[in-house]
Amino acid sequence: MSTSSSSSNNGDSDAGGSGGVFEAPSPSRPRRGANDVWPEPFLESLAVQVAVNASSSSGLLASAPALANVFRVCTTWQAVSRSDHLWQLLSRQVWARTHLMHDTWRDEFIYRHRTARNFRTRTHTYFTLQFDPSDVDEPDSLSCRCLTLSDLYLAAGFADGTVRLFLLNSRLHVRTLRPPLRDRFGRFSRAVSGIFISDSRLTFATMDGDIHVAEIDGVGHTRTAYAGDIVNDGALVDFTGCGRWWVGLFAGVPGRAFHIWDCNSEETTFVGGSLTDPEAVMGWHTLTELTTSLGRLRISGNETAVACTRWRIMVIDLRNQGVIIGEDEEQRRGLIVTGFDANDEAYLRMDSRGNARVRRVNTLQTVCEFRVSGAAQRRVMGCVNRLHALMCAGGIMRVWEVERGEYLYSIRERVGEVDAIVADDRHVAVASSSSTAQSIIHLWDFGAL
Repeated sequence: MSTSSSSSNNGDSDAGGSGGVFEAPSPSRPRRGANDVWPEPFLESLAVQVAVNASSSSGLLASAPALANVFRVCTTWQAVSRSDHLWQLLSRQVWARTHLMHDTWRDEFIYRHRTARNFRTRTHTYFTLQFDPSDVDEPDSLSCRCLTLSDLYLAAGFADGTVRLFLLNSRLHVRTLRPPLRDRFGRFSRAVSGIFISDSRLTFATMDGDIHVAEIDGVGHTRTAYAGDIVNDGALVDFTGCGRWWVGLFAGVPGRAFHIWDCNSEETTFVGGSLTDPEAVMGWHTLTELTTSLGRLRISGNETAVACTRWRIMVIDLRNQGVIIGEDEEQRRGLIVTGFDANDEAYLRMDSRGNARVRRVNTLQTVCEFRVSGAAQRRVMGCVNRLHALMCAGGIMRVWEVERGEYLYSIRERVGEVDAIVADDRHVAVASSSSTAQSIIHLWDFGAL
């Protein structure tokens, strides 16, 4: 384990928020004397509005100083700062947090602010995660293909269909999940193509189109929720999910790029789309040989999916079953698929010359631009969280903020050739190749110290 820290400016980044729409005060809170009743709900709304305006104009880290100014006005205004309902509103509006991970919502807000500041100033702890490799019997089994983070866990999907689950607080390998045995359609047909973690359940899919479900607490076995039809659908090159839907991106059969499932009934609700039609032939090659990534698929917001191939990005509405919201083409230079990612409001795309742009999902409007040097000569893999874009090339990971495109710093630890990368507002995880063919899983924790 190592710890890294350097100073920088505290401002910044992805301005989110929905500005000006607030809940009414909770009716369950006790009401005081007639002269004291009206200020509290009014001041709560005012404080939230000030915080949202500050984060929208100057970056999320500006919300806390703006709130401090509000609470200094007088003792009545300062008293409002003790309302946990206020901090719940602030946590949701500023940091998009709806689940309480600390004792109070005030603690939650402060923790999220300090963690974002740590990310800005390169203050983190670094680890490599360990697991027992002795339970595999194939050379490809220890090659990591994808990573997924939740508040509590990191899940790593491997080429043999295995998913290894790590507890983030202890960084221990706590469970190994394997899909039920089934005939293979190629060397990599059982490789994990995507993982989705909900409250108590982990769902993962393999390239042959199968979807498997397991309870995280270890009760019961991994079961197959959906049996793929690889002959008619092609290879499942990426898979993800949200509260209501599972979404898969296929390549191999024209006109069947997107598959949507209702994750409650586990039934298919939509099949269609031409996004991966140009990659149809290469889709079959992914089952038998190592190829460049043909497509990436991400959830943005609650019920919007964004997918990227070499030539095009497509935004689809999951509620309306695959209706196309927007398209973003790059026919001249082509896109680097492994440089694509999305957060709740925007997506990151990069062309073959390393020109990166952050665009809003709902309007395709460009938020900022920056350049990743060396992208044309070296393999680049990237990801985004709410505030930052991370790009890894040549074993060096560099960080930009995603509101203005300002370059911040490079991570000190070198990681080698990257196979998978993921980030949320607290953690960054990278799987890289090693001389032993076993992937090394790196973890950076920016959590408030």
